[in-house]
Amino acid sequence: MLKRRTFLHTAILSAVTGAACAALPAPIKAAGASNTLKIGIIGAGEVAQTLGGLLLKAGHPVMFSARNFQEAQSTAAELGTLASAGTPTEAARFGDVVILAVPYKAIPSVGQALAPLLRGKTLIDATNAYWFRDGSLAQKANAQGIGLLSQSYFPGASLIRAFNSIDMAVLRSEAARPAPRLAVPIAGDNAAAVSTVQNLATQMGFDPVITGGLATATLFQSGHPGFEVKDDATGLKRALGLQ
Repeated sequence: MLKRRTFLHTAILSAVTGAACAALPAPIKAAGASNTLKIGIIGAGEVAQTLGGLLLKAGHPVMFSARNFQEAQSTAAELGTLASAGTPTEAARFGDVVILAVPYKAIPSVGQALAPLLRGKTLIDATNAYWFRDGSLAQKANAQGIGLLSQSYFPGASLIRAFNSIDMAVLRSEAARPAPRLAVPIAGDNAAAVSTVQNLATQMGFDPVITGGLATATLFQSGHPGFEVKDDATGLKRALGLQ
């Protein structure tokens, strides 16, 4: 599974501790099927390339970012005219929707640097925490629930857990397959942000399944029943205990 997550150095960003916020503002705007949104991605590895590529195909402009700007440039150059490259700060400012596509151990430092720029935005957390890579932070994510832990680093953002539970190679190969489509689970506390991500998932060629609030993201984090379930909506709901 380590192959799915390309390392973006934790030195990417600098210091201020994020804290959880009780009430989240509505995201900047919700995407309807015909709306175009600017997508900023924090990362430029396989996860960023896969999700960014599918969003580009759906007509959304995407900015990739990395500490090594050349890495982001290389990724953008391979994906067409709607793709661009920037720093993590630029990508956070650019995106109506921003995607976290970094190793989980980088999340605290990403939050320290970018949380103020992400207030009021829909923030898609496509990361996973693994003990062999992320150490004590993975243990904390397992104990607390990864959705709630991630949100604590981005106060004011409408964080949504999505696109983390299925291997990127599978997402690439199964996108837009004939019905029944591959189902992807989505969890979040902000209804407008959940709707935004639900619409994006549909445009990318998947069948979104809403599991509930961020606390339910535990159902499909690494090591839990919905992780790596490759099925249609009916099968995914069954695996998650939602039927």
